[in-house]
Amino acid sequence: MAHIESVKGYLDAQFSIKDLGQLKYFLGIEVARSQEGFVLSQRKYTLDILEESGLLGGRPSSFPMEQNLKLRPDDDSPPVDASSYRRLIGRLLYLTVTRPDIVYSVSHLSQFLSNPRQTHLDAALRILRYLKQTPGQGIFLSSDNDATLKGYCDADWAGCSFTRRSSTGYFITLGNSPISWRTKKQSVVSRSSAEAEYRAMAVTVSEILWLRWLLGDLMITQKGPTPLHCDNQAARHIAMNPVFHERTKHVEIDCYFVRERVATDEIQHVSISTANQVADIFTKALGADRFQFLRSKLGVRDLHTPP
Repeated sequence: MAHIESVKGYLDAQFSIKDLGQLKYFLGIEVARSQEGFVLSQRKYTLDILEESGLLGGRPSSFPMEQNLKLRPDDDSPPVDASSYRRLIGRLLYLTVTRPDIVYSVSHLSQFLSNPRQTHLDAALRILRYLKQTPGQGIFLSSDNDATLKGYCDADWAGCSFTRRSSTGYFITLGNSPISWRTKKQSVVSRSSAEAEYRAMAVTVSEILWLRWLLGDLMITQKGPTPLHCDNQAARHIAMNPVFHERTKHVEIDCYFVRERVATDEIQHVSISTANQVADIFTKALGADRFQFLRSKLGVRDLHTPP
């Protein structure tokens, strides 16, 4: 605390700043405090989106996207106003700052910005109905002293129905607090599930390394390798096996990159069951029970009922 006051004093001497007290609201993000930590939520922002879309009184949904929903850019349904669709998806993208539970759904719908159809808009409105049920939810940042990074990565092999590219999903925590998550379609087609998982692993390792370096600059040093949880045994064996195989040559760069970080004790691969793979929620649309189970592991809490 003394260090914070010292920094504030230095900034005030340089720029004449005004201390507004404890943070409660910033850039649309509300902050609720308790002895156990903080909840960061965009409740007002969410309600504004619902009001603008005319869904404040709509029927809520328990999950944001129907399981196994197949959307295509060449859908036969009628076209909708592209400007309105882009605005809605743009607002939802900003909402993912505190809502990792809708990241996959919003990312999936952002593929259709150039020529949106009614089916795409209906899927976006389904997300709003889900938000209607949970407008005050946000991420919980624990006040405990655990500053250990943990990572989870997964891939949905050939999950895109119109390109057959796989989706990468990762989730990273600092102690029990979520700090980084992402859904992204891979740039090339993978010929096996192991290849798709390995590409996801390489992307996650890059993010973990950046976070380790950032935390190091903040004098929060990681005392050991960062555990990376992966549920694909073939990908884990490739990462930990120093012998190069001819059949893995097409992912050679990723192989060397990940293996090097394992060898330098920056990354430790940890096996995890598919049932408990948190990153699964970032790779595909899930059914209600599975979605709610994994959401409970994301550190998502309600703004007005902090633990």
